[in-house]
Amino acid sequence: MVETDKAMQRRVAIASLIGTTIEFYDFYIYGIAAALVFNGIFFPSLDPAVGMIAAFATFAVGFVARPLGAIVFGHYGDRIGRKAMLVASLLTMGAATVLIGLLPTYESIGIAAPILLCLLRFLQGIGLGGEWGGAALVATEFAPKKRRGLFGSLPQLGSAPGFLLSNGIFLCLSLLLTDEQFSAWGWRIPFLLSTVLIIFGLYIRLSIAETPVFQRVLDKETQSSVPIVSVLKSNSLQVILGGMSTAITYVLFFTTGTFGLSYGVKTLGIERSQMLSLTIVAVIAMAVSTLVCGMLGDRFGRPRVIMISGVVAIIWSFFFFPMLDTREPVLIAAAFSITLAVMGGIYGPMGAFLPELFKPSVRYTGAALAYSLGGIFGGALAPIIATDLAATFGSHSIGYYLAAMALASIVCVVILRGRMPTNFAEEDYSTETASNPAGSVRAALPAN
Repeated sequence: MVETDKAMQRRVAIASLIGTTIEFYDFYIYGIAAALVFNGIFFPSLDPAVGMIAAFATFAVGFVARPLGAIVFGHYGDRIGRKAMLVASLLTMGAATVLIGLLPTYESIGIAAPILLCLLRFLQGIGLGGEWGGAALVATEFAPKKRRGLFGSLPQLGSAPGFLLSNGIFLCLSLLLTDEQFSAWGWRIPFLLSTVLIIFGLYIRLSIAETPVFQRVLDKETQSSVPIVSVLKSNSLQVILGGMSTAITYVLFFTTGTFGLSYGVKTLGIERSQMLSLTIVAVIAMAVSTLVCGMLGDRFGRPRVIMISGVVAIIWSFFFFPMLDTREPVLIAAAFSITLAVMGGIYGPMGAFLPELFKPSVRYTGAALAYSLGGIFGGALAPIIATDLAATFGSHSIGYYLAAMALASIVCVVILRGRMPTNFAEEDYSTETASNPAGSVRAALPAN
């Protein structure tokens, strides 16, 4: 088998990282704005607590839309190619983000404002639902032998610089603008700046080639006419369990970066700029953990790394909010950093783990759908559930929710690893030469 061109591998690695950075930046600025200003701008007639839940509900709409994006972009990604859908998903996400920055408020157009906000958030979700699958497949299907975990962690790693960039811009605005200026027009700037990032992202993505794996699918004429039907017929359990296995990453991230930010500012009375600074420190820890654990997955097996990280998540769940409630900046920074580092331990290996559950002809659809369902199981509801638990039982009760989701992830990975059949085979990937017949996930996934 001809080795994949190393220059193209490097270009693909860069494109995967930069592309998902831009996409996650677009997605995260919405979460930050929802935590800080959207309740007053788009839901001013509601009680503040109810308005906050309403703002987080619009945040959840993006996750609900992700499976639709996974199905639509996955269909064409499995039929036309991975590269074309990466470009299309970037344009979809970017257009929705810029339009949010131009959206009139409730004061200007009344109830139409939150309705339009929900529609644009839905469009954001469709874009990101198609984005991750394409980025993960391009990275792993170009990956060198025995480095699929490292390459698969690069799209995951994009979430960290995306969050750093989004938080950094909001932090700068918080330092430069008054609260009145920020609420009146300052919050729009991060959304409008997305225009520059989109142009840059398109330039990067148009420079890469189609994956050799998909090219072989075309050559062998093994395409599915309707990939979503094939996935639901033959791989529905992989989709559901794959989604549940990754849900804890969303829960940990958005409980920290979205609810935790709002909780620190509005409940604990900590300055917005200080809370944004502390979350930036934490995301650096997440980035390191994501990359390191992606590489460890190549060495020790992705299921093993994910399960060990899940056990750590269960234990750590009961320490996060007690440390947050101290109001001590150092302890808050440590709480955020450890939580997101644990999240990275699961998130990093997932970039290769989920695509490995599906054969090439339906891999885009299957992996993207599983990842998107994880967003619904975890990210869509996490801020809402955390808000309700804190208001009803106190912040300490959120620890039980985090621990339960971590346990569910471990159970799903155990089932996927040891009991379920898979269509994954080593020869499906461009740089692998050894055959691995279809069998159990335990046999298919590296476990040494």
